[in-house]
Amino acid sequence: MTAQGPVIGHWFKRSNGTLFEVVAIDEDGATVEIQQFDGTIDEIERDAWPKLSVIEVAAPEDWSGSVDMDPEDYVGKDDNEPPPGYHDPLAFLDNT
Repeated sequence: MTAQGPVIGHWFKRSNGTLFEVVAIDEDGATVEIQQFDGTIDEIERDAWPKLSVIEVAAPEDWSGSVDMDPEDYVGKDDNEPPPGYHDPLAFLDNT
């Protein structure tokens, strides 16, 4: 299926096979912000979108390519324990 236009949250595939997700559309700046599968953020001019020759695809099953975590980081998921190295930002708030 050929892409009609960028839609936030939708995944697309370029002719070279790279996958990316549209993460923001700046109407004032006429740009589309994308995040590639490896996590790289990029910006495309809105006028250039029709020339990209991309197709809309389903989100990849293994979305972890864009997340900077190793499989060891998922430990504790089943027993509701936070993974090693996790720090709750709310723990630093003053509760008084």
